[in-house]
Amino acid sequence: MKKIPTKIPEVFILEPDVFRDSRGYFFESYNKDKFTGIGIDFEFIQDNQSCSQKDVLRGLHFQNPPYAQGKLVRVIRGAVFDVAVDIRKNSPTFGAWVGAELTADNNHMLWLPPGFAHGFLTLENNTVFSYKCTSAYNKAAEGIIMWNDPDIGIHWGITNPVLSDRDLNASSLKKYLELA
Repeated sequence: MKKIPTKIPEVFILEPDVFRDSRGYFFESYNKDKFTGIGIDFEFIQDNQSCSQKDVLRGLHFQNPPYAQGKLVRVIRGAVFDVAVDIRKNSPTFGAWVGAELTADNNHMLWLPPGFAHGFLTLENNTVFSYKCTSAYNKAAEGIIMWNDPDIGIHWGITNPVLSDRDLNASSLKKYLELA
């Protein structure tokens, strides 16, 4: 497995070893010993999966401490532009974001440790997205930051994504700081 750094050191892309032959392919999407060896020493306790049509944007979602979630995300079918935003208040990269294209063809995964808001934009119809979480979802600890917050400045490549009512009514990063 190859670990590809991003501009935020704690967030990285994982490129698994994929074994292909005439029958198809095989790869390990998770192996505790291998993941611990590359710095992901967390216990995963919840798996989530979603299916979305093209141009659906989900996020930027997070869980407040003590329920903050680390996430290992990947695409099973289709493609997404996946984004992590550092919301750790004392971090030198606070408010910075990184994005990666994750597809069923490239099999890349993105690791986001606890303390990051997460969102993704689907690039194809019927995209199936999977994520392993280090903490269970807790509705009372949920937070959402606007997908188009100008202070973060994510380049999604779209101006009018399909959003849930919850994501439409998200607050800015500044508002999150005031409430925290």
